[in-house]
Amino acid sequence: MKYGICLHSVIPVRAEPSHKSELVTQVLFGELYIILEKEDTWCRIKLSFDGYEGWINLLQAHLIDEDEYLRLDKSETAVTMDLVQLLSFETERAMIPLVLGSSLPAFEESRIRVAQLVFFYDGLISGSRIHDKTTQSQSIREIRQQLIEEASLYMNAPYLWGGRTPFGIDCSGFVQMVYKLQGMKLLRDASQQATQGEVVSLIDEAEPGDLAFFDDIEGNIIHAGLLIDRQRIIHCSGKVQINNIDHEGIYDANLRKYTHKLRLIKRMIGN
Repeated sequence: MKYGICLHSVIPVRAEPSHKSELVTQVLFGELYIILEKEDTWCRIKLSFDGYEGWINLLQAHLIDEDEYLRLDKSETAVTMDLVQLLSFETERAMIPLVLGSSLPAFEESRIRVAQLVFFYDGLISGSRIHDKTTQSQSIREIRQQLIEEASLYMNAPYLWGGRTPFGIDCSGFVQMVYKLQGMKLLRDASQQATQGEVVSLIDEAEPGDLAFFDDIEGNIIHAGLLIDRQRIIHCSGKVQINNIDHEGIYDANLRKYTHKLRLIKRMIGN
């Protein structure tokens, strides 16, 4: 089995081994993956962060051995908090622009080492944290507030199917990245995310940071968003925006109609 790490700002992940194929997700700098198979100039990967699979071009792959993969995968991983910030090579006059939410595994004293490469980063970071039901209630309230504040960093980001950056993002990628900034892992697609967490029975019982999921006429979950409070939601539809929400769904005041039908609400962090 072979392993890799993203050492580009962002790598597109395709449904099939072709540049013309559908974009299904993106790999951000520092995210790890397992290589499942190769086909011509492409390799099918499985992302360590969320288990998602797809194809990347071999020219954009950076292979590492199993020991290095395990070292990085088990390390504390910092997450970048600047919209865009430069990462520099320690021994070269070259730089890589990192977008919000990039990973810095084994980050220490402003440096990250990947095998023989050493990078220097002097931007804002958010270290990984573990949240569970034993966390004090005050800390949970603070986390909820931080989720809302960090969601606002993506405001007006344009919708991009498969996107995970402020320059193009989809609805499930948006909520996934907001939670990643808090050191928490969500699955990639809205239908997958809806299987996580605990059900909130009524919107009147919802808390800031809870996730709302919406379905189509066939009952398939097709959209997700982050609740700001019990009347407002921030989500990506056309762009990342704030709309009103009630027990029926999302109401767009500009369009004067409901745009998404509420299916369920899930809580991903403790009460």
